Amino acid sequence: MKNYVFGVDVGGTTVKIGLFDKEGKAIDKWEIPTRTANGGEAILPDIAKSIEDKMAEKNISKDDLIGVGLGAPGPVDDNGMIHKAVNLGWGEFSIKEKLESILGVQVEAGNDANVAALGEMWQGGGRGYKNVVAVTLGTGVGGGIIVDGQILSGTSGAAGEIGHIHLNDSELSVCGCGNRGCLEQYASATGVVRLAKRRLVADEKPSVLRDTELSAKSVFDAVKAGDEVAIDVAKEFGRCLGIGLAIVAAVMNPQIFVIGGGVSKAGPVLFDYIIPAYNNNVFPAARDIKFALAELGNDAGIYGAAKLVLDKAN
Repeated sequence: MKNYVFGVDVGGTTVKIGLFDKEGKAIDKWEIPTRTANGGEAILPDIAKSIEDKMAEKNISKDDLIGVGLGAPGPVDDNGMIHKAVNLGWGEFSIKEKLESILGVQVEAGNDANVAALGEMWQGGGRGYKNVVAVTLGTGVGGGIIVDGQILSGTSGAAGEIGHIHLNDSELSVCGCGNRGCLEQYASATGVVRLAKRRLVADEKPSVLRDTELSAKSVFDAVKAGDEVAIDVAKEFGRCLGIGLAIVAAVMNPQIFVIGGGVSKAGPVLFDYIIPAYNNNVFPAARDIKFALAELGNDAGIYGAAKLVLDKAN
């Protein structure tokens, strides 16, 4: 009887691995270093060894195992082929075929943001919904799109890159992608800091932000304390993200947006600024939508990876 599944989330510094039962209950979670030297050639063998060691520890045989799911930071298509992961040193190859050849069990792979979105739909903030857009507000802005319970990967696995929706023709700073005026430049953690710096030089209005180290956290802490300059920054953040999500909704018409990443730690106050801008710009038929905070944090990827292989096995 096949009762167990592993979920793997490959990051640039560490690989998170989880052992789950087929109902989604986490049995064990751990991390191993991501060895990116020599084109990341050791990453998959290290993962395989860690999984095999855990199977031996838990007395799990291959006959007990449904398979292994894996999320990676790069475009991954529906066939498990990754189309370059710069942070890992990986070029283009089949994660699925490579890891299957090492482990001898079923493997499924996807983009890490998409896989995390699947995890939030399954066991997190998107539980109970089948059409979900998960938004990660971290150093950048990531996205994962779930349609009818399935990841939308796109042709080369690049679907869901909502951080690179173009918003501002007059932006002079260059985004990490090489373009200008991307959503990521205003709604990420670094984007909030950029907005705060611009607001602070606009005039000399008093603000606690002038005497503190700027971060997304310090900005939203000041918002909660009623700081008017910080509130101006939050309004601009919310306007940009609200417009960006309205664009997404016009295409995807999801049931729910699940907001995660470091910026989301500010809590429900974010929605006070996002939702009005969203409602002012969205196609009317997509206005009645739920917003929720992500619940799984850094574990979303391993949950989603486990769900990825469970879905393919059924």
